[in-house]
Amino acid sequence: MARNYDLLVIGGGSGGLAAAKRASAHGARTALLEPHPLGGTCVNVGCIPKKVMWNAAGIAETLEEAPGYGFDLGETRLDWKRLVEARANYIARLNELHRKNLDGAEVELIRGWARFLDGETVSVDGQQVTADHFLIATGGHPRIPDITGAELGITSDGFFELAEQPRRVAVVGGGYIAVELAGVLNSLGSEVTMVLRREQVLSGFDPLMRETLTEAIAAAGVGFWTGVEAHEVTQDGQGKYLSLSGSEELGPFDEILWAIGRSPNVAGLELERTGVKLGEAGEVAVDDYQNTNVDGIYALGDVTGRIELTPVAVGAGRALADRVFGGQPQAHLDYSDIPSVVFSHPPVGTVGLTEEEAAARYGMDGYSVYTTIFTDIYYALLERKVKTAMKVLTAGPEERLVGIHVIGRSADEMIQGFATLLKAGGTLDDLRRTVAIHPTAAEELVLIG
Repeated sequence: MARNYDLLVIGGGSGGLAAAKRASAHGARTALLEPHPLGGTCVNVGCIPKKVMWNAAGIAETLEEAPGYGFDLGETRLDWKRLVEARANYIARLNELHRKNLDGAEVELIRGWARFLDGETVSVDGQQVTADHFLIATGGHPRIPDITGAELGITSDGFFELAEQPRRVAVVGGGYIAVELAGVLNSLGSEVTMVLRREQVLSGFDPLMRETLTEAIAAAGVGFWTGVEAHEVTQDGQGKYLSLSGSEELGPFDEILWAIGRSPNVAGLELERTGVKLGEAGEVAVDDYQNTNVDGIYALGDVTGRIELTPVAVGAGRALADRVFGGQPQAHLDYSDIPSVVFSHPPVGTVGLTEEEAAARYGMDGYSVYTTIFTDIYYALLERKVKTAMKVLTAGPEERLVGIHVIGRSADEMIQGFATLLKAGGTLDDLRRTVAIHPTAAEELVLIG
């Protein structure tokens, strides 16, 4: 087997796969290195299995709410093992589909991992492989706190390895992974306690989203400890215990789940042999074109620490291949106004600037805010009421859309279309001139203000 390539992609996640296939389509002799199942974090321990569990949690909520609509279902029960097995089978099919797609794209798959010998050569299981161009797309991994007993807890990776449903769980962290997994476990019947350094979840999101989601999670029965940090984990025959910075001890728990952020996968690559610079958090430093400081070595996705979303990595990978091999010298991903969704309970959809960011960019008199808070008609017949909250931010005399934020039922689906309008430079008047679809939650966005 020849061991010299136009492009060698290190990492078989979403970004690496997209770049490899696009480069090969442009005629580049391409290989991809990956020792693990194809698809990276998203397919194996991220977006896809998470959405499966979120769907299961949504079904559990619907079953609980069904009597409000006149259904007498009797007792229902979750078979956790059956759910996990079905999820694993689905993921395995996706792994195989990615392999077949690489074959169809004429990308050579090399099972192994790489360490750089210099800027033109890597060693893979003792064999040297050379390439004119290298793409580092190795992703990231969950962080574990540097405290005594931290190894007794699990991360989001470990969540997807649970053979049985934990009945008592502490989730440490308040970011999107923390609220997503806490919501799933709570809706599926686990007793969940969240432990936060701050007073609200989703730091960095718009204040209305933070406030509304924190209230909704608490109303759904999740316990909260805020303004504290984990100090130590211990275990006895009753379970695991979490000591906090304020000397409180929580527990016993069946599981303690760390959701305190992610770090780039650079260990073992020996990038120091290439001269590639890393950032303060250990991420591979790149410019807007995915270039590192070394010619012919690029990086994208979570390993760069930039907007850690699957579509971002895919878009960056395709644009990089178009630029390097497709004769499109200006091709690159536009990192502005990228929409995202948090699959919490209820979900959050967001695009553009938060109110705090708008104030910093345009000044206190340079932007306008429009909000609405209501209860979705779905809850009209139910005792449980969950708020939907929406915020639209505009800037300038033309009131150009610069931020749209939605939390509530179906926010995950509705944000895509509104993100398109914002990205296209739409204005508040464009929203208002659109005839509303009634009765929907989405119509409130075109009627807002």
